[in-house]
Order: sequence, then C-alpha cells, then structure tokens
Amino acid sequence: MRYTSILDDGSLVVCERSLSSKQGGPSMPLVQPFVRGEMLPSGFLIRPSDGGGSVIHIVDHLDLEPWSVPEVVRPLYESSAMVAQKMSMAALRYLRQVAHEDTHSVITGWGRQPAALRALSQKLTRGLNETLGGLADDGWSVIESDGVDDVCISVNSSPSKVMSCTATFSDGLPMVSTGVLCAKASMLLQDVSPPSLLRFLREHRSQWADSSLDAFFASALKPNFSNLPMSRLGGFSGQVILPLAHTSDPEEFLEVIKIGNASNYQDTLMHRDLFLLQMYNGIDENTMGTCSELIFAPIDASFGDDSPLLPSGFRIIPMESPLDTSSPNCTLDLASTLEVGTPGSRIPGHSRSSSKAVMTIAFQFAFESHLQDSVAAMARQYMRSIISSVQRIALALSSSHLVPHGSSRLLPPVTPEAATLSRWIVQSYRFHFGAELIKAADASSGESALKALWQHTSAILCCSLKAMPVLTFANQSGLDMLETTLAALREITMDKVLDYDQGRKSLLCADLMASVAEQGYACVEGGTCASSMGRPASYGKAVAWKVLDDGGAGAAHCVCFAFMDWSFV
Repeated sequence: MRYTSILDDGSLVVCERSLSSKQGGPSMPLVQPFVRGEMLPSGFLIRPSDGGGSVIHIVDHLDLEPWSVPEVVRPLYESSAMVAQKMSMAALRYLRQVAHEDTHSVITGWGRQPAALRALSQKLTRGLNETLGGLADDGWSVIESDGVDDVCISVNSSPSKVMSCTATFSDGLPMVSTGVLCAKASMLLQDVSPPSLLRFLREHRSQWADSSLDAFFASALKPNFSNLPMSRLGGFSGQVILPLAHTSDPEEFLEVIKIGNASNYQDTLMHRDLFLLQMYNGIDENTMGTCSELIFAPIDASFGDDSPLLPSGFRIIPMESPLDTSSPNCTLDLASTLEVGTPGSRIPGHSRSSSKAVMTIAFQFAFESHLQDSVAAMARQYMRSIISSVQRIALALSSSHLVPHGSSRLLPPVTPEAATLSRWIVQSYRFHFGAELIKAADASSGESALKALWQHTSAILCCSLKAMPVLTFANQSGLDMLETTLAALREITMDKVLDYDQGRKSLLCADLMASVAEQGYACVEGGTCASSMGRPASYGKAVAWKVLDDGGAGAAHCVCFAFMDWSFV
C-alpha cells in the first residue's frame, strides 16, 4: 500500500508498507522455495533545500524472517547495515547519478550519452537479478538434477523471454532460439577479499573461462551456431578490455571485452571477433558497497541500444557487516559517504576484506528446443569447472593475503617426514654441485634445515619422479611464485609451471627431467615460468637435482628445483 502527498511547505512524502489479506489486501499464495518478507512502514521525504536543490530522507524497514534461513547466511537478512547498503544506499547512488547526468550532458565512450550507459548497466543488473530469482511468474522452471545438487538448471521458454533476446543484427541475420537456459550455483568464500577475487577473474579470464563457452556466447549472433554446444572450438588469441565508461559512481565501470577469434571449427565458426558488454563494480577494498559484481553479456559488433542481452556473471556479498550497527550515527555515516566529489563511499578504518562471503554464479544460454538436454549437460559441466577454478583462485589469493610476499615467513608444522626431506635436499645438492644450498650451521639437523629452506629466497619446489611430475613440496618463496598453498600444491604438475611458452617450455621440462635422470642434475640460465594462475614469472637461473635418500647413498626420492632471483613479469 502506497500513500503519496505534497505537504504545505512543498515537500513530497511517499509512504508504503506491505498489505496482508487481514488488512484488506489480496491473498498471496506461497511460492516454493521463497519466503515472503514484510515491508513495515517505509518511504522517503523530499524537501526543498534553502541553498537550492533538494534534501532526501529515506527509511527502509523490513522483516525478512531471518529465522527461516540457514545460520551461515542469516546476517544477510537481519543486519540493518546490510539493508541500508542494499537498498537505501543504492537509491541514493541512483539519484545522485541521475542528478549528475542532468547537469553534465557529455558524450562518453562509443558515442553514448550517460543516460544510455546507465540504462545498459541497469539492463545487465536486472537481467542477472531475474535469472537468480528464477520466479515461475517470469516463466522459469527448474529441470531435473543429475543427482548432484550443487548446480541448479532452469529453463525459460516464455514468449516474452524469447522475444527479448531475438533481434536482427548488423549482418542481417536473425538470432535463432526457442528458449533460454540458466545454470547457477552458490559457494561460501572464507578469508578472501571479494574485490581482489573479482579483479582477478576480470583480468585473467583464461583462468576460469572456456573458449568453447565464449564461442557458444556468440551463438546468439549467428543462426544454427548453437548446434555446437558440446564442441571444443580451439583457443582464442586472448582478450582485450576496451573501456566504455566510468559512471558517476566511482566504483562502477562499463567496458567491452574483445575476445580474439578462435582458430576454426570446420567452416562453421564465424570469422570475426567476439564481444562482451561487461559491468564491474564493488572494486575498492576500503569502500562501503553492497556487493562486488562482474556481469557480462554477448553483444553484436554493432552494439545497438536495443541489442538483446543475456547477462551472466559473478556476485559476491560479504557476510559480515563492517559497521557497528549499535551506533546511532550508523545511517548518518553511510549517507555522509555519498557527498558529491568524494573519491568513494569510504569510512576510515573499515576494510572490504571479509572473513566470510557468499558468491553466486549464473550463466545464461539461448538454445533451440531440440538441444535442451545437450545444452543443460554442457552448462552443468561448465559451472562445476568454474566452481573448481574459483575455489583454486580464492585459495591462492587467501594465502597471499594472509602471508604477503616479502613479509615474515611462517614455518609450517615440523613433521619427521618434512625434516628428513629437508636434510636429503640439502645433502643431495652438496653431492651433485659440490656447494652448499644453505649455511653449514643450518644443516646440522633436519628441523634447522627445514627452517632454512622455508626462508630461502629462491623458489624451491620438489616434484615426483613420475612421467607426469606432480609437485609435493615448496618453500614459502615457491608458494609465492606459484600463487598457491601447501594444501593445493599436489594439484599442480611441473610441466604446467615450465610450460609458459606453449610448447617450447614443455620440451624444457622433459629435457630437464631427462638430464636429471641421466646425470643427476641440470641447469638453465634464465627463463620464464608460470604460476598456478598463469601469471608469468622470470628467473635468473634454475637448477634441478635428484634428491637421494641419505644424501647420496640411497635411492632416488624426488627431483628438486630452485628458481633463483625470480620476480613476476
């Protein structure tokens, strides 16, 4: 129920609240699995300002029934500060942006007016919101799971949805689809900064995206291209980020991602680049934002204002409010951060790094009805691949956040096996090279050798002697270079570290292992390797040697590498 009135002093007031059937409202049926919240008396007051313009007061008062949700996500539904961030602050930002557009009529990126860019960002956000909601009223229906409930697949074949993503593009070819499929999943993140994680996903798309899916995005631009949902379409030549606009919100960016053309797939693949419209917000570590988002949608090269958009992307919501909600000045502090001209919505002493956050991932695909099962299988498989990649990336970023590069090194628990391996590494290095890897005094015991190796400036890695050498140990410098943790080390193979130059370096890995097997050691004068994230790191010299039981008298145990004078490129 909404009540609007103009007061005697010229102020405008709008009040609204939920209206139940007991109060004369319509009887609303339950909609599984949703909970219907209640809006208590809320609204806004707009009054004239003596200095010109207006002063706006906003009140949001909600009962979201937090007792009905799992305890781990309950803060999202019971924190007043989070409601303020999610609704009140969002409304203030929107109003500030509209006011800015009215007073600054400037043509921005790609010849767009600010209002047109705002419409695009809203189109992306609303499209993702609708997809995440998955309401039956909007035409969505959930299809059967494959027995593992980590990924939800839903389909929308309603005429309004199909029509919204049907258009004729610049080449005169209509898009052909009879429905839209959505795959979505959520995961809990711990001890990782949401802005840092999304920044990495934005800048290193190749670490989580599949080139075949990017090509599948382009299926909306060419008839019958969606006949290839399960095909591996080869590699792209990389991505180029083309800035489109920096909106009046200092934390929101619009950009176009240009993805280089795939090599080929018979004669079916389009011989042109692929484009994604992308919105990126919530990027400042110290800014009070509602969430961090990376949302994107395939677009035609003509990029018309009426182009259909099927948004997909990532959204991360912190689970812990960075504000003290008991403070009577909490809302005032929030509003004061929106003063025009400030660099962002900052509150001194607060950090965006949260110990817990919820990430939601959603991808949409246009498809033809006879391909629904194939597209669903592809989407489910792809979503699980993304979840695995995000978990790996988050683990590495969490490690680097807790132990920054160059800070004091925390020695892992000293086990007898680790102490023995450290002693063998040091003794085998002396046996093969006739020199000391660490100071002789540090090699007096296995525990002291482990401490010296752990703190060694060179990146020291150990791998198995198998045909596909898997990493088994790394010191702190090695973990920094690989951007990983001890727990995730065994997921990395040595050829992935050395295989940076796609082919040439893989031969180097094989050559080094062959030399070590034949003569016990090998050396490389300078080169480039890659972290687990694909980030290039240069080194001045690398040596490899066979680690022998008892330092030379026993059998081969593993191969050890030392990358000296390394640094990220």
